[in-house]
Amino acid sequence: QVQLVESGGGLVQAGGSLRLSCAASGRTFSTAAMGWFRQAPGKDREFVAAVTSGSRTNYADSVKGRFTISRDTAKNTVYLQMNSLKPEDTAVYYCALRNSIAPSTYWPSYDYWGQGTQVTVSS
Repeated sequence: QVQLVESGGGLVQAGGSLRLSCAASGRTFSTAAMGWFRQAPGKDREFVAAVTSGSRTNYADSVKGRFTISRDTAKNTVYLQMNSLKPEDTAVYYCALRNSIAPSTYWPSYDYWGQGTQVTVSS
């Protein structure tokens, strides 16, 4: 069974940085597309970043230039480096895995989800 476990969330002041990690198990990581989504209170889940099995990346406009997604296939792990954090980045961040070589920014297209990690950015 596929399992995703996020870590690295926490409290940070505006302008600070956090690095999120997502460890995957239960399938061949190298053939899967993976993404990060976030959901703030009262808001819909939104796309943040994605990485393909070929290490191509895609970012939401709101995080371009500030966030970096990367993967370590040998460790079955994907990362999200978040710099220059803003209060509007406050949300629960979810790691997701899609059983496809193709990437997606549409959250229902992902097959497996982690339980989320809280990121809170103070002003």
